[in-house]
Amino acid sequence: MADAKVIPFGEEPRSRRGGKRARGRGSSSPSPSSSAGSGPHSLSSVPDQPDGVEDSMPNDAPVPEQAQSEPTSEPTEPHAAASEAEGPATAEGATGDATEDATGDAAESGGGDWDRRLAEGFAFLRRRVTGDYEVDEFGYDKELTDQVLMSLIRPLYANYFRVEVKGIENIPSDGGALVVSNHSGTLPLDGLMMQVAVHDNHPAGRHLRLLAADLVFMLPVVNELARKAGHTLACAEDAERLLQRGEIVGVMPEGFKGLGKPFGERYKLQRFGRGGFVSTALRHGVPIVPCSIVGAEEIYPMIGNSKTLARLLGFPYFPITPTFPWLGPLGALPLPTKWTIQFGEPIPTDGYPPEAEEDPMLMFNLTDQVREQIQHTLYKLLVQRRSVFF
Repeated sequence: MADAKVIPFGEEPRSRRGGKRARGRGSSSPSPSSSAGSGPHSLSSVPDQPDGVEDSMPNDAPVPEQAQSEPTSEPTEPHAAASEAEGPATAEGATGDATEDATGDAAESGGGDWDRRLAEGFAFLRRRVTGDYEVDEFGYDKELTDQVLMSLIRPLYANYFRVEVKGIENIPSDGGALVVSNHSGTLPLDGLMMQVAVHDNHPAGRHLRLLAADLVFMLPVVNELARKAGHTLACAEDAERLLQRGEIVGVMPEGFKGLGKPFGERYKLQRFGRGGFVSTALRHGVPIVPCSIVGAEEIYPMIGNSKTLARLLGFPYFPITPTFPWLGPLGALPLPTKWTIQFGEPIPTDGYPPEAEEDPMLMFNLTDQVREQIQHTLYKLLVQRRSVFF
């Protein structure tokens, strides 16, 4: 810095002076030489420094601002042009790298997902083979139900019958409850669809434990699958044990009378037995949730009943439909009707005294209240339905 010299602006070639710089310095006080310059872009020279200024400046003294900025300001323009020229290529390269990274991450994620599924599948098979899984006292296998049985029923539920669920929030998030539903369809597919509806839609992930008829547990294969899926015998003892454990219990009081009724009596509720479900609910103070199912009545339109064949086979009825038994096994395929399952507002039972279950008039009133609520909802859903199949 001791040897640095201040370059007067007047000595710089005029061709390198920009108009913007001249105007930028126009705010400084004009010197006599600037007024004598020609043209609007003429610049004033820096006044001569007094003698001895250059020699008196210390080695680390800063160079005057004008002397620092002026020589270095000009080369920035080529660099800016080069940056603009290189900008698209650089951006394109960055975009390509980002795309490759995203594609690689997606592929890695997809591969990892398949690896995880395979690992879970092998782990499941290992537990099945070694017996390292749990079932409750009723034979309910939660892992098998969640991973296998529900997966087998779900395509029928979601894609074939296209079940629409309403009022799932009426089922409590915790504690026991008794879900009471109408029963229809010739084959008890409505119970399975109701079970999937609760399993897949309840925000708390509740499971529905259905009470099934004796015939279900007398059939080979069906008996074992029903137990694994959480079904149990339709008796007061089993229902009470499940409610004591805080389970959601499903019951269909119409029984075979509702399941095997003629097509001409569809959506007309049959008698609800003697109201045993109300007695069970009162005994444990759990709410009763009415459930109405529309769409099951038309899957097997029952136009006749062969009582002779029913007695020979030990069935409560032998259905005759427009397709069965005329088309053989193909006639057993249900029609793809559109289903709606609606859970109504719960009816509380915890406000009654302990001896309420012994009051026959109270039992009759509560049973009739549940039945009427289900019937009224069925009529309302039928009015709202556009078509049997849509």
